Amino acid sequence: MDLLHQLTLGDVLAEVAAGLPHRLAAVDGDVRLTYAETDTRVNRLAGSLAAAGVGVGDRVVWLGQNSHRLVEVLFACARLGAVCCPANWRQSAAELAFVLDDAGPRVVIWQEAEIGERVADARAACGGDALWVRHDTDGEGGYESFLGAGDPREPTTAVDAAWPVLQMYTAAFGGTPNGAQLPHLAVIAQDLVMAKVQDVDHTSVYLNCGPLFHVAALMTTLATLHFGGTNVYTPRVDAAELCRLIDTERCTHAFLMPPTMDQMVAANADGRYDLSSLRSIPYTEAWNAMVTVDTSPWATSPGGYGQTELMGLASCNALGGDAIGAHGRGSPVVRIRIVDPDGADVPRGETGEMVVRGLTAMVGYLDRAGVNAAKQHDGWHHTGDLGRREEDGSLTFIGPMARMIKSAAENIYPAEVEACLRRHPAVADCCVIGVPDPKWRQRVKAVVVLRDGDAGDGVDAAAIIEHCRSEMASYKKPREVVFVESLPRTQAGVVDRDAVDAAHGGGGYPGRSGTAN
Repeated sequence: MDLLHQLTLGDVLAEVAAGLPHRLAAVDGDVRLTYAETDTRVNRLAGSLAAAGVGVGDRVVWLGQNSHRLVEVLFACARLGAVCCPANWRQSAAELAFVLDDAGPRVVIWQEAEIGERVADARAACGGDALWVRHDTDGEGGYESFLGAGDPREPTTAVDAAWPVLQMYTAAFGGTPNGAQLPHLAVIAQDLVMAKVQDVDHTSVYLNCGPLFHVAALMTTLATLHFGGTNVYTPRVDAAELCRLIDTERCTHAFLMPPTMDQMVAANADGRYDLSSLRSIPYTEAWNAMVTVDTSPWATSPGGYGQTELMGLASCNALGGDAIGAHGRGSPVVRIRIVDPDGADVPRGETGEMVVRGLTAMVGYLDRAGVNAAKQHDGWHHTGDLGRREEDGSLTFIGPMARMIKSAAENIYPAEVEACLRRHPAVADCCVIGVPDPKWRQRVKAVVVLRDGDAGDGVDAAAIIEHCRSEMASYKKPREVVFVESLPRTQAGVVDRDAVDAAHGGGGYPGRSGTAN
């Protein structure tokens, strides 16, 4: 290992702590920590994790909501050569059990508040001999006592920046989720890009209200830390609490979706909160009057194209000035090609698969040798997404090669919902589509063929929806179910999704109106 040219996440924190030791790093409820304090806590946590058997390549699962402790876990893993895996706390017990079985963690750090029952059910359903540490308790065996027992000195493990440090589960494009393993270099490179386009520096105060199991929210968290800013944490979205935090902590940045912004306008209708510190993209007249309309490159030209497997964005509208393409220009830390099924570049203006390589690309999916071979052949990450290179060199994302549904900020893959539907004994066949929704962009609709005989007797839409709700995250379940005698099929024998859309009101899929996944 060439130590001279290594730069890991552990190094990033050490340098910020050395250069800005008294700068406020984290605000989380009553907890306020400087960078010097955070650095020491990370060392202690790394020592305790090592004593619990965590070493190079081992996974530590975070099973909780937003907290400064999640970031401590990530950086403690970084100093050990281990991998932090933030699980989606919104998932059902069965989905959480899948993640636990798949990740095979040495340690699970979990939360009782709000999700304790599901966590307990998941723990009972999965195997493994992981050490479980509860983070939201002051009692013996809790997170703080576990951390406090660790050595405050920095671990001496030699860590390669090409090793994975962050594992994030992607939506289930093949019927089951996959753990994308992202290396130190991917996180560090994306920090620099996000800081550039969002004008993040040591004066930034980022409100962590978006879910930190989602790379879109985590990108700005880590960029803020990298540049010595302050991260303010709240467990989940609550409009009045977000207003209060922005007012009291003078937050400059936040991950907010339009429905939440509307709720915040209502919560602050009487003007009790001063939200003028928040720099925001322009929105409604009422919203713009409360905040400071941002003029950074990100705010004036938001969005781009990306994937979890690429540590978020691979192209940005904020890069490269005016562009014909709906998704801007490639990030300066990757290269993007548009190729035909044989891997040859297609001419500008023609559609092909977007393939990417560079600093932000994942190492691969955990324990998915076959999938990795397919996704990473010829030295490129094959996104499975269709795109186009415009005449001016900018990019347009067209849509997934396998169709995807976008509900607010969440990606929902029909294959996953269909796999769940087929586990119902009454379902013989099904097709899941996205129906345009004025508030959430799309909602999920299931077109279902029931089995003949007793299995299908008495089964209605409510029963099908409840089946899905019990087995997967609530936002993935169908909002509507219609029953048909059969599904249209192509000459190749596969379901004709365009025909199903036409018959049942499907449409509004991402990319078709200029929005990336």
